Amino acid sequence: MFATLYMRLGWRQDNVRLISHMRLYSISSKELRNILENVKSGALSPVEAADSIAHTYQSKPSYDSVEKYAKLDRDRKQRTGFPEVVYAEGKSYAQMATILENMMRRPAELVMATRVNKIDALQLLRRPILQNLEYYETARILSNKPTGNALRRRHTGSVSVLCAGTSDLQVAEEAAITLEIGGHRVERSYDVGVAGIHRLFQNLDKVSTSSVAICVAGMDGALPSVLGGLISIPIIAVPTSVGYGAAFAGLAPLLTMLNSCSPGVSVVNIDNGFGAAICADRMLRLSSSE
Repeated sequence: MFATLYMRLGWRQDNVRLISHMRLYSISSKELRNILENVKSGALSPVEAADSIAHTYQSKPSYDSVEKYAKLDRDRKQRTGFPEVVYAEGKSYAQMATILENMMRRPAELVMATRVNKIDALQLLRRPILQNLEYYETARILSNKPTGNALRRRHTGSVSVLCAGTSDLQVAEEAAITLEIGGHRVERSYDVGVAGIHRLFQNLDKVSTSSVAICVAGMDGALPSVLGGLISIPIIAVPTSVGYGAAFAGLAPLLTMLNSCSPGVSVVNIDNGFGAAICADRMLRLSSSE
């Protein structure tokens, strides 16, 4: 849209490409409107306007620096539809405390961290600024409480989250809680693996009425393929690192899912419940905008 407008204003192709690439994420609507009005009135040439926009973009970084080890992405939600979420694994307690406290101080719809261990979570919740966060122990997620702080629910569809065994619950709940925090309705069907396939059949009606299914499984990773032959909705398969030696910490179910003969099954990385949830979130947003 912007590129077409710029071409009509007589901007050179290289300037159009530059501005389109930057996507104007760090320029406010008011600033952009002023520049375009100046072009319209003749106060600025198209080339001068391009330089002005580039200068505004470069002089206003779209992130907040935290110490020397983190840059908080202010525009993540604007670009992708979901705010930045902190991955806690590999970060020290001190780093997590500083990052989360900085996020709490700025206006934000969501403050959220994944893969937070219980010991760190309990310590973080004792800090005055972080006391309004809530810890979801099974999912290992630390976040604003859903009431009042969740992303506004914009979609009518629901997501079914299934897991093959109870040992897969951490990954399944990471997906489910992420979706609920994001304002989506989640239907859970847990411990419905192929070793007792009748359990899956008893939940099929509920699953088939959802818009998307997230299917979590370790060991042989067969559940998504079975489900893919029974329902018509998109399936996001999540292999887990659960299983005995030859499961190779999730590699075996990952390969099973990638080689699924059931069409309509896509696969995310091992134990990546969060990534599956964001994929489902985008599917729902696209379907609701059609």
